[in-house]
Amino acid sequence: MTDDTYTPPEVWTWDAESGGKFASTNRPIAGATHEKELPVGKHPFQLYSLATPNGVKVTVMFEELLEAGHDAQYDAWLIDIGKGDQFGSDFTEINPNSKIPALLDRSRETPVRVFESGSILLHLAEKYGAFLPASGAQRTEVLNWLFWQMGSAPYLGGGFGHFYHYAPEKWEYPINRFAMETKRQLDVLDRQLASREHIAGEVYSIADIAIWPWYGNLALGRQYGDAGRFLDVESYENVQRWAKAIDARPAVQRGRKVNRNFGAPEMQLHERHDAADFDTRTQDKIGTPE
Repeated sequence: MTDDTYTPPEVWTWDAESGGKFASTNRPIAGATHEKELPVGKHPFQLYSLATPNGVKVTVMFEELLEAGHDAQYDAWLIDIGKGDQFGSDFTEINPNSKIPALLDRSRETPVRVFESGSILLHLAEKYGAFLPASGAQRTEVLNWLFWQMGSAPYLGGGFGHFYHYAPEKWEYPINRFAMETKRQLDVLDRQLASREHIAGEVYSIADIAIWPWYGNLALGRQYGDAGRFLDVESYENVQRWAKAIDARPAVQRGRKVNRNFGAPEMQLHERHDAADFDTRTQDKIGTPE
């Protein structure tokens, strides 16, 4: 435990330089910082996003819908949160919270904005009657787990992930606090998956699509550096089985690539406007970015 003791000031003020690697992605006020027009493609759905776990939820959902034969073509535009794209005027019109993902549904006469990843999944599931039972107890169970994820992930990402991997200094107390909570959440999932194939039962649903980019990728050792070893993710055998099964789905493999501008070049598809883009427009195919 560090000997340094922080005494909060009487009134907090923002220090933009003290937030570590991702300090520029947040600020204590809302609204646009600059005028910026968003591009619009040819498809009914315009997605503005980045391949963070919340962004991956939505691109996986679109690819799953297409894989299942639904006419859910979409344009996916990259929002670089490191450059402040989320504070542009057009983006804040779609999502006043300045967070990705943000969706504009232009399939109806009056376009509808949809923000918050869980809301986007629910919007698409209801529109296509897919990956969500129409009624009854099974529908409620899927929604139970969708909202569980929405409420739990901040402890994993903003809590554990931030203090363990991204914070400019390592502090024992917050790491221990959020590691405990993350392991509790993994145990919740492991117990749930002990007697069923998928999170909400035997059928793949938006609950799996929402939870996998966070906890599945963590179980597979893809998040927060060596966090998998630190959290002993291999010990959650049911989560491991589930994470690997979903990882093998073709739509998931495609969805992981969309709006990605980091990692291996073959995994980066900055924009997605057509199914052929996966074969022709990944970063390894088009060369080094400027």
